[in-house]
Amino acid sequence: MNEPAYPTYDSYKSTGIEWQRQTPDHWEVKPLLATARVVSEANQPELELLSVYLGQGVIRFSDVDEKRTNATSADLSKYQVVRPGNLVLNNQQAWRGSVGISSHTGIVSPAYIVLDLHNKFDPTFADYYFRTSTTVSHFLVSSKGVGTIQRNLYWPALRRCTVTIPPLIEQCAIAAFLDEKCGKIDDAVRIKEDQIALLRERRQILIQQAVINGLNPAAPLKDSGIDWIGQIPVHWEVKRNKHMFVEVNERSTKGNEQHLSMSQKLGLVPANLVEKSLVSESYEGAKLVRSDDLVLNRLKAHLAVFSIAPMEGVVSPDYSVFRPFIEGASTRYYEVLFKTSVYLGEFRLRVRGIVEGFFRLYTDSFMDVPLLIPPHVEQIEIVDHIDRLSANFEDAISIKQEQIAALKEYKASLINAAVTGKIKVA
Repeated sequence: MNEPAYPTYDSYKSTGIEWQRQTPDHWEVKPLLATARVVSEANQPELELLSVYLGQGVIRFSDVDEKRTNATSADLSKYQVVRPGNLVLNNQQAWRGSVGISSHTGIVSPAYIVLDLHNKFDPTFADYYFRTSTTVSHFLVSSKGVGTIQRNLYWPALRRCTVTIPPLIEQCAIAAFLDEKCGKIDDAVRIKEDQIALLRERRQILIQQAVINGLNPAAPLKDSGIDWIGQIPVHWEVKRNKHMFVEVNERSTKGNEQHLSMSQKLGLVPANLVEKSLVSESYEGAKLVRSDDLVLNRLKAHLAVFSIAPMEGVVSPDYSVFRPFIEGASTRYYEVLFKTSVYLGEFRLRVRGIVEGFFRLYTDSFMDVPLLIPPHVEQIEIVDHIDRLSANFEDAISIKQEQIAALKEYKASLINAAVTGKIKVA
């Protein structure tokens, strides 16, 4: 965004803060204890549950997309009451920026820190101010802990943190300026995110056209006999998976092969590259796989969690391993084919299980799925075309993502400069 250079204030004074050495001359410099007091109100379990999230501030817990893994206490009587205008800090994550000014009445974990700001701060300005990297630096140096996994913040250390406070009328002007500018930046980010979504959607449409209809738009077509497939090139065959694949159930006897694990994002990769929570707990009785085998996570195959084995190794015995027995078949072509929306839809219809979330695509169901069989040379041409197509789309998406990152960086820089007095916007 092309923004004018903003002026600075006429004069500044020292703050004594290493990460914010100066502040406008007429702004107050005080320890937090002079502008805030700890709120200790509880025993109102009927109030709405709130939480503090990085990048979002104080939000309703019901609005959280991904609920935390540790369950909320059944006894909410000790949860702290939060009112609009209170500053709330997640005591374990404040050093990362999990703080914010509440606009809701509700309750939060008894471990959180809840502060009343004595009307010294305009709530909107304060929400910007206390979430900037400059202010969060206070929380980091005041937190106790080892390493960067968990650092706890407590009021006795927090109360000594220095804050810089503009006059209220100036706070309101800064907040209004930031609301306008940040709103425009957020709109620009949303537009680019929508463009990325459209690029990904268009890529999937073109991939599906290639693997189902081939690369020659003039090729004569025939009815595939499968209502969810429609027409295909007249010289392609239609069989079932059992006529292409055989299930392989070779077991490890050495126990020293490369352990492979599956993730939706990375596919089948060495287990040390996958988040630990996604790695199978046990490789006892592990299945051997060869390079180019098709490996399915039976529990999540209908969610596109399957991949070609990139190397020899072993996988969880809960996985299914399939190998083409027709000479010249391209496993890569079939991996792409199975990840189209029409095939994933068919997989979802064929999964079985009693408990939702634990539906499996069993071998008999997989083997019964109708299969398209283009000539081998066309399989290779289609795969090569898709690789080039995907690379072009990834380049376009990367450009958009870089633009989004630059916008977000500019937004953070603008907020930080405005609320700490580095620029004069009021």
